[in-house]
Amino acid sequence: MINAISPFHLAIPVDDLEKARSFYNEILELKEGRSSDHWVDFNFFGHQLVIHFKSKSNSEGIHINPVDGKDVPVPHFGVILEWEVWQDLAKKLSEKKIEFVIEPYIRFKGEVGEQATMFFYDPCGNALEFKSFKDMTEIFRK
Repeated sequence: MINAISPFHLAIPVDDLEKARSFYNEILELKEGRSSDHWVDFNFFGHQLVIHFKSKSNSEGIHINPVDGKDVPVPHFGVILEWEVWQDLAKKLSEKKIEFVIEPYIRFKGEVGEQATMFFYDPCGNALEFKSFKDMTEIFRK
């Protein structure tokens, strides 16, 4: 059973604050909260996401983990949405010509843990995954 949870706070680095701000405002349609010259708060589906300016470093990078024959970027973050909300978001992102790392698809179709997932990057290279479970009570089911 899913219990009510406290909102999480996540701060991520971006090397172009205005480009990232535009992406989270216009592409993901997140409501902006407080901001300064170096950071911006967003309402990330009821959670607090903060983008912080940080110059790009050559030592940082995304790693790949093979899952279901697909290259999953690690690290990544996202949120689990209701099934219909996920479907609507996938459609909007496709219409906005988002370049998916992993196109929206259904894993474990017809099985326990059936879930929808999609992966893409923000303009500063942060990997995002949005997913949904057909039955939300199966999120942590083994």
